[in-house]
Amino acid sequence: MIRPVLPLLPLIAALPAMAGPLDEPHLRIVPRTEAEASRIAIVTAPPKDFTAPQQFEALSAGAATVRVRKDADAFSKPTANMGLESELDFELGKAMFEKLWVSSPSSTKASDGLGPLYNARSCMRCHVNDGRGHPPEDNADSAVSLFLRVAVPDAADPLAKRIEGYHGTMPDPTYGGQLQDFALAGLPAEYRLQIDYEEIPVALAGGEAASLRKPTYRTTDLAYGPLHPDATLSPRIAPQMIGLGLLEAIPAQDILAGADPDDADGDGISGRPNVVWSERYQMPMLGRFGLKAGRPTVEEQSAAAFFRDIGLSNPLFPEAWGDCTASQSDCRAAPHGDGDARGTEVDQTGLDLVTFYSRHLGVPARRTVDDKTVLRGKELFHTVGCAGCHRPAYVTHRLEDEPELGFQLIWPYTDLLLHDMGDGLADGQPEARATGREWRTPPLWGIGLTEQVSGHSFFLHDGRARSLLEAVLWHGGEAEAQRDAVITMPPDDRAALISFLESL
Repeated sequence: MIRPVLPLLPLIAALPAMAGPLDEPHLRIVPRTEAEASRIAIVTAPPKDFTAPQQFEALSAGAATVRVRKDADAFSKPTANMGLESELDFELGKAMFEKLWVSSPSSTKASDGLGPLYNARSCMRCHVNDGRGHPPEDNADSAVSLFLRVAVPDAADPLAKRIEGYHGTMPDPTYGGQLQDFALAGLPAEYRLQIDYEEIPVALAGGEAASLRKPTYRTTDLAYGPLHPDATLSPRIAPQMIGLGLLEAIPAQDILAGADPDDADGDGISGRPNVVWSERYQMPMLGRFGLKAGRPTVEEQSAAAFFRDIGLSNPLFPEAWGDCTASQSDCRAAPHGDGDARGTEVDQTGLDLVTFYSRHLGVPARRTVDDKTVLRGKELFHTVGCAGCHRPAYVTHRLEDEPELGFQLIWPYTDLLLHDMGDGLADGQPEARATGREWRTPPLWGIGLTEQVSGHSFFLHDGRARSLLEAVLWHGGEAEAQRDAVITMPPDDRAALISFLESL
């Protein structure tokens, strides 16, 4: 059943204001024994033999792994080990995730409160089939699953004094923290997004070639005046939803153990943890979710999306007008759905249901793990150094109240750390401790099913890459050596590496 949140508030009030990123107040953890720690070290150790799959490698999410479907619903099933008593919560959460919200006032009180400014009318509009979004096909197409995050440097940001290395920012004084391209009747949308692409040829070893498309983002038809002169814009595509509860259950100490901010081992990779402010617990916590690891929990990621993407108030973001600023007085004065029995437009029960659904979307099993070409690609993935950021395996915390997520051997292929990805992928926008050149390593599990689920093969934080090969070729900064190794590979090896990624 759904774990209650509100009863924890008295405990939260007693937490120290400067807790560290190892604190995980959102989980009820059973400590590991020394024997368990030894077993975990063995099963998560890097492989030495690439002639056969590792034990349990096909089970991407341990006992929670779901069987592979051949349709677009491959990401939309609950964890395989979910108990019957939890299936109703999952289905109710799914209904909330798919719900189309409407403007206020409305006769459908359970569904009103949309906007006044918004990017989508439901969670599913961006995360179609619980998969990843895509950029607009052309400038006439809607950018419903791609938005622009806005931030202005702010030396007075109080969080900069509470979290070491924090980059102070504030929302744009006119447009807020995110540009919304839809609005309720009687209000203008904030802008229209235009993307122009430049093709960049890349010569590959063996006489092959690729072409990368470099995007330029333009904000046209700004309805409320100019942006702040120091505003930065960061394009963000909706990521896939699978396995979020398992990522949340990875011990913080295991994530932090992989950090090497000064590259002490000399491998050129210097992953850093993002440390962010928790709205729920009012303390610094390890960032895990979002393209720059800007949110610490699935609940807070869900609440922020309700607020900014759909314009819905909720217990963590209670302002009825959503992302409307004080400069947008008509927007703030527009009717909203607060004030009835729910309190906020999404109440705590609704937020709990969506959080439960998001945490329990199952990860499909691996395919072709014993294929010789896939095994060769896996060997290249490790020997080239891709696993330095895309860490293959973890064992999750043993959890008192969620055994389906607890103590599972999982294979997400991420370290959940920040990495400098070079000029080519830089957006110039900091987020908490992340710089304008850093991104969180995205999980790779399920990536080979993207076209089946989402109907496209667009990758990276803004969907610029049209294939997995293009995504690899965009890597720079800390991953420049790995990118160059792929460029100089014999064609058969390069194809084997892609086959391995497609098997995940």
